[in-house]
Amino acid sequence: MTEYAKINGKVVVITGGARGIGLATATRLQALGAKIAIGDIDETTVKQSGTDHDFDYYGALDVTDEQAFGAFLDEVERQLGPIDVLVNNAGIMPTGKLIDEPDALTRKIIDINIYGVIIGTKLALARMLPRSSGHIINIASLAGESHIPGLATYNATKHAVLGFTDTVREEYRGSGVELSSVLPTLTNTELGSGVTAPKVMRAAEPEEIAEAIAKLLVAPKAKVRVTAVAGAISQFFGLLPQSLADAIGRSMGSGEAFLGAVDADQRKAYEKRVRGSQ
Repeated sequence: MTEYAKINGKVVVITGGARGIGLATATRLQALGAKIAIGDIDETTVKQSGTDHDFDYYGALDVTDEQAFGAFLDEVERQLGPIDVLVNNAGIMPTGKLIDEPDALTRKIIDINIYGVIIGTKLALARMLPRSSGHIINIASLAGESHIPGLATYNATKHAVLGFTDTVREEYRGSGVELSSVLPTLTNTELGSGVTAPKVMRAAEPEEIAEAIAKLLVAPKAKVRVTAVAGAISQFFGLLPQSLADAIGRSMGSGEAFLGAVDADQRKAYEKRVRGSQ
């Protein structure tokens, strides 16, 4: 517990906090003494999660609406005090071939996964820079270091999150504000439902991502990959000639993991929720 003492009392905001990685992170940091505020587009679920776990603040949040996002952070600060940590976790991952992806869905993925992260980062920086302290953690993905058939637009957004976070981190180096990226492998949440991890790479549990975030708050660094094995494989593939890396990836099942190998029945509820009326 001593290792995590500096988390005690910190005001932490988590987007997409009603379920999955966001909720696991909220509960883990709450257990370490942080004051937790969660926001989520799903108003019903965020209220349920907030009351079930007795979080300090919770409410509906559309991360693509800059005015609403700013008002949400203002209310958190009014009730809990200055924000110490923002975890930009909200994101969606519809699967399927690009040609079958409606333009409106493409825009929705980009708006939530990239624009929402950019807005959150800007709003947090505006609050943290005058105090010369704070930590912004952007949830990317190992997909941001690779290319996976069936996830073209999602992959693009996670590449963008990594590039954005690295650039802003360097822009504000020495400011007292830390910026980090977290790169999970396929995780056992609703987002990953119906998908089987490629061979030799097990899926992560959301609690593992939460623990990685807790450790980042104790010892900040630019990136953390979860799991360690999946992260090592991703980095190794990056060193190989492209044709060889692609061939190995196909042999591990990556070519069909998010296409033909998806269990459509298991994934149906998630796809319906994130696609909405699209």
